[in-house]
Amino acid sequence: MTPSLNSSNHLFVANLQNVSLEKLVKSKLEVLFEQQTEAGVDLDGTGLYKFFIKQVEKPLIELSLEANKGNQVKTANMLGINRNTLKKKIDSYEIKVRGIKASI
Repeated sequence: MTPSLNSSNHLFVANLQNVSLEKLVKSKLEVLFEQQTEAGVDLDGTGLYKFFIKQVEKPLIELSLEANKGNQVKTANMLGINRNTLKKKIDSYEIKVRGIKASI
């Protein structure tokens, strides 16, 4: 059974504080599956995974850097990844660290 866009299963902004991240992600993925053409995502190829990871990982890194005032060592520790891995992701996503009030 395909979910409907008008279904009560889809989450709205007013409910976000009471919704788990898992349910929020599932709701967004349901919309992507329904609107795959408009979203420009090839669900038959390998595009969905890369698309989704980028949509989640980039803001996670940005917010983590902000929380740690741009300190990449602290940010890497917070995320549970190596500092070199963090640096590669910062470069890959073209995240501006210097714009964050802090030191690298």
